[in-house]
Amino acid sequence: MEHQKPHVFPNARKPGELLFAIIILVLALFLISQIGNQTTWLPRKGLAAQPRLWPLIGLGTMTLFGVLHLWRTSRNERTPGRWREAAIWLSSLEFVVWYLIYVASVPYAGYLLSTLVFCLFLTWRAGYRSARYFVIAALFALCVVLFFKTALNVKIPGGAIYEFLPDPARPFMLRYF
Repeated sequence: MEHQKPHVFPNARKPGELLFAIIILVLALFLISQIGNQTTWLPRKGLAAQPRLWPLIGLGTMTLFGVLHLWRTSRNERTPGRWREAAIWLSSLEFVVWYLIYVASVPYAGYLLSTLVFCLFLTWRAGYRSARYFVIAALFALCVVLFFKTALNVKIPGGAIYEFLPDPARPFMLRYF
């Protein structure tokens, strides 16, 4: 009877696996090269009290496992579809851009309006077109705003649009929405 490897050690790469391994290793090496600029080693402090210790351990481990992953992945057979997989990864960055637009809009439109528009737009963008989903998204946006601004009392700057509100409504909106 021939000895077979368990399924946890595949003989072929998944599409994009080698690309992923390379990206992780390059990122780890870049971050570890920057550790001297981002942290410090304090004189007369114990090892556990050093600000650089745990980032160095984390990045060293990330680099070690990045090398091991790249080495193991490069030994397996190549499967087609690497660049198709990379295109899927890049297309997901669209949602990062939408989030950055949302964050940039808060100082102008206010937290309530920005969150409401963001949730409604993402509901539409995700393919949900029924009015029921838009109502759920609007209620979710309202709950998020009330939770962060009212319950947790997070200090989020009021939007420039609040300057156009009548005097009695402006402080209320700035405080709770």
